Amino acid sequence: MERKPVVIPQEALEKEAAVCEQIKALWASRGRTPRAFVDTYGCQQNEADSERIRGMLRASGYEIVDTEEGADCIVINTCAIREHAETRVYGNVGALVHTKARHPEQKIFLCGCMMGQPQVVERIKNSYRHVDGVFNPHELWRFPELLQSVLRTNRRIFAVDDSAGNIAEGIPVVRSSDLKAWVSIMYGCNNFCSYCIVPYVRGRERSRRPEEILEEVKGLISAGYKDITLLGQNVNSYGKDLGLGVDFADLMAEIAQLPGEFWLRFMTSHPKDASKKLFDTIAKYPRIAKQFHLPFQSGNDRVLKAMNRHYTREEYLKLAHYGRQIMPELVLTSDVIVGFPGETEEEFEDTISLIEDVRYDALFTFIFSPRAGTPAAKMDDPTPKEEKNRHFDRLCAVQNRISLEIHQGYVGKTVRVLCDGRDKDLLTARTEGGRLVRFAGDDSLIGQFLDVTITGCTTWSLVGELR
Repeated sequence: MERKPVVIPQEALEKEAAVCEQIKALWASRGRTPRAFVDTYGCQQNEADSERIRGMLRASGYEIVDTEEGADCIVINTCAIREHAETRVYGNVGALVHTKARHPEQKIFLCGCMMGQPQVVERIKNSYRHVDGVFNPHELWRFPELLQSVLRTNRRIFAVDDSAGNIAEGIPVVRSSDLKAWVSIMYGCNNFCSYCIVPYVRGRERSRRPEEILEEVKGLISAGYKDITLLGQNVNSYGKDLGLGVDFADLMAEIAQLPGEFWLRFMTSHPKDASKKLFDTIAKYPRIAKQFHLPFQSGNDRVLKAMNRHYTREEYLKLAHYGRQIMPELVLTSDVIVGFPGETEEEFEDTISLIEDVRYDALFTFIFSPRAGTPAAKMDDPTPKEEKNRHFDRLCAVQNRISLEIHQGYVGKTVRVLCDGRDKDLLTARTEGGRLVRFAGDDSLIGQFLDVTITGCTTWSLVGELR
């Protein structure tokens, strides 16, 4: 039987809100304010999920703190994209046995993408007995009742529904910034790239209704947020499951016409679903940042087919060149995987030549990491690790050269930036294209749009002076 995503009924969400009040009353009866720590690994979607977890904890009476030591509740939101992230999680979870020994009533929960893998859940159940609860992304909306169950019974709980996923509106949010905000517009993924675990742990694509998204963004603008990022595993396929005739470009256009001073961003895109209409929409509206993260993963057609990416090198290059043609100032970034199973020296050179052709502002580079349960994990992989490391180092050197050359082109120009904080003696800011800028100034400038003249640069950032 085909499993379909579901919208969580409002009455079920009201029940969870009532449970938050009950937990709050429980702690009030004990005469103290409990503390909670939420630790996040992985992508921006995980960050957005953690903001909702913090929201539910605050609604339950918890003070949000920035350390696990002495916390009454610890939630670790995990990532399953690469082996390194999983290894870090296991190490840090193992270390929590010591904090729990010092604070025996501490409750420890694990959630996120790792908890969507049955073998991981079994390992936690059998080898990490100090963990009180586990829930996967589909069960996040039920966190209050899971927490209440553990508080009442002191019995471990494992909520790992393997459904196609759901949408739960109205969950309280505690945002990590009062300037920048994540807005999830859809969840899950239908692409099944051969190396990726996401569709297996986050379910099928399901889009939020546009009116719900618009209301959330309006609230953020009213609250003073000035940098808003729309999130989805593949935002370009937004709306296909709704049947409303509204696609991602339409949604962006509606938001971009809202009154207020803000930049609108988005991630992540899949090239097979990226359209000229979307590029045209970005070019048309000043509030949409001229920045596009468009992962290409490999520059070779055979490797792209083995990755199940559903586009060719030529098709990708047409998109990238069209974007730069209508927006010369467009900042392009991407993801690339080095050492995919069976990748030859010649195929790696195709990736290098694509990078030289497009000239990305920055790349997020990864050596292939096999994920159990994905087709790529079963592929023959004869390339030695040393050769993959050599390819990785060369790719980084090529991109670092290009990034520095692009940054050198900023010197002498005046750019619009949003000041977002301080790093030691200098203020920090981001350009419309997301480039980091440092300059001298007073803290009163934080949160403001400013004009800065670029006076210097490094490979990874710019230096400037207030105009």
